[in-house]
Amino acid sequence: MERRPGVTVPFDGVPLAAQRDWFEEVAELGYTDVWSSEAGGTDAFTPLALASTWTPTLRLGTAIVPAYTRGAGTMAMCVASMAEAAPGRFAFGIGTSSDVIVQNWNSIPFDKPYARVRDMIRFLRAALTGEKVTEEYETFAVRGFRLGRRVEQVPPILVAALRPGMLKLAGTDGDGAIINWLSADDVKQVVPYVGEGKEIVARIFVCPSEDADAVRNAGRFAIAAYLNVPVYRAFHEWLGRGPQLEDMWKAWEAGDRKAATAAIPDEVVDDLIVHGPAAECRERVQRYMDNGVTTTSLSVLPFGVDARQALRDLAPSAS
Repeated sequence: MERRPGVTVPFDGVPLAAQRDWFEEVAELGYTDVWSSEAGGTDAFTPLALASTWTPTLRLGTAIVPAYTRGAGTMAMCVASMAEAAPGRFAFGIGTSSDVIVQNWNSIPFDKPYARVRDMIRFLRAALTGEKVTEEYETFAVRGFRLGRRVEQVPPILVAALRPGMLKLAGTDGDGAIINWLSADDVKQVVPYVGEGKEIVARIFVCPSEDADAVRNAGRFAIAAYLNVPVYRAFHEWLGRGPQLEDMWKAWEAGDRKAATAAIPDEVVDDLIVHGPAAECRERVQRYMDNGVTTTSLSVLPFGVDARQALRDLAPSAS
């Protein structure tokens, strides 16, 4: 399968309306993809809609859209609209998100996450054909929905996945998996569950800085924010990091955020955040691909580095 170097969008600290030249430079630097997210900043679709006209060569992907926060019909309309705006260049990534985003922020019960993702994928497969959908799914029902616009090129559907159950769903019902917060070596444990011939998109956190102490200190806060979320804790227990992270989890549960952050070992930061000289970062990103990732979505962590220059230093054209 073709290897595709991509980046995470939109870019922090720059208004969306002012990002056109950033997107254009991304394409000029040799990146092939841009991948958005949806977790309290922009929604996942608007940056890609802008990119569809700004950069007609880039593939556009969501990584990811929560399966809960849009109703089935609205989700189908969003996916169809992007597919029409960028025919053949859009990939739709969907996932459970987290109880924080779904339940705490949107007052939607975070029930049956596996079933919700599975049901939404199956509904979208039906709806994007243009046929009328009337179906009782396990987690929702649809009665008489039909898309009002024809989707000429149905986009691939990728599934955000961490552990075996969802990884297998990504391979059976989806066209591949979206993974993040893992090391290059962890990829070898994850990919076989998805199956052969499937796309594997990895969001990789990168900071091309030679100030290892600064990156580790800042990186601990980012890691603590994610790895204390139950689904990510379970993921890293499955990957075998339980002993390394046990002290962090205990301190977090006790309400001591400072101690929890301090308890994250350097080796965990070094595993999960690619940092060092730019050339070494490029080599480490390549290891992800060597181990089974087909598409990267680099997310530059601005720990004392200029994000735009970092994109240049990490670009395929810099190799």
